[in-house]
Amino acid sequence: MEFKKGLKLVSVVFASTLVLAACGSDDAANAGSSAVVESEKLQDGSYMLEEKNLDDNGWSVVFGMTVEDNKITESSYDYVNDAGALKTEDAEYQKAMEEKVGTGPADYIPAYNQALVDAQDPSSVEVISGATHSYDLFVEYAQQLVDAAAEGNTEKIEIDN
Repeated sequence: MEFKKGLKLVSVVFASTLVLAACGSDDAANAGSSAVVESEKLQDGSYMLEEKNLDDNGWSVVFGMTVEDNKITESSYDYVNDAGALKTEDAEYQKAMEEKVGTGPADYIPAYNQALVDAQDPSSVEVISGATHSYDLFVEYAQQLVDAAAEGNTEKIEIDN
């Protein structure tokens, strides 16, 4: 009788082990699976996105991206005001923002642009403290440009902000 109970117990443990093994992931087999997933192939060209309206501070986003040999080679995210001036060149805005949050558009905008070229993926760009709102727009708009490049659609994207 004890032998049958022991055999049943071993059978249940063995069956449970098989079920759990089948449901679990094999880290060794899956380790390279994310590396195997390739990003969409980007088509060479120039891609442009612009906001139609000025924000509450008098700025709107202008964002260009160049793709060569299926790679992002240039990113030119910035803001422009109604006079056509760029936020990265506005010394007063830079100074006021630096004093308030420790960074300004002359610092974080070029950093975001370079990070996109380096990472080739908007979701891999890291946020810079003090520039969260710009980061959110940058990532959202960069993804729209990447999607356009994947389709080869070089029509300007206009955002009704």
